[in-house]
Amino acid sequence: ISGILSAVVLFCLFAFKPFEEKKVIVIDAGHGGHDFGVDMHGFQEKNISEAIAKKIKAFNKDSNLEIVLLRDGDHFMGLSERVSIINNHNPDLVISLHVNASKNADTNGVEAYIASKKDFYEKSKETAEKIVNEISGENLLKRKIGEAPFFVLKNSNCPALVLEMGFLSNNNDREYLISENGQNEIATKILESVK
Repeated sequence: ISGILSAVVLFCLFAFKPFEEKKVIVIDAGHGGHDFGVDMHGFQEKNISEAIAKKIKAFNKDSNLEIVLLRDGDHFMGLSERVSIINNHNPDLVISLHVNASKNADTNGVEAYIASKKDFYEKSKETAEKIVNEISGENLLKRKIGEAPFFVLKNSNCPALVLEMGFLSNNNDREYLISENGQNEIATKILESVK
């Protein structure tokens, strides 16, 4: 009987995979509505960040990964409203998508910012490094991971990062950021980094 019992126990152990909790990631497309963000050469940050956010959600085929878009459409959202929605979702991670600009047209590349908040510092930093490493390459220069007291970073109850996906003020970055191919690549690489 003990042999049968052992067989039943072993069968039960291997027959049922443990329930995997869904990983929830909030993608915050920066700016929106009357808040254009960077506005240069006929292109606006709010539109680029929204386009890439939507692609991240559309490209996700992983049933264990839920992508929540904070802004799905061109409308203004206050910072408090963003944080309130983020914390209601209780996500595993928040990525706030932005586009950079500089007075120096040669300045280029991708960088990220995290809060110096102790609770989620290591996880935020590790994820930021992974994403920046993944996105940078032949099209985008790898820049730094910095710390910043941005409202969304400081007030989200989870690991969070602001991702500056390139410079609208730089010709090469801009061409990449506004192209269908560039946006598809950035979205795919962000998705790969967070799985």
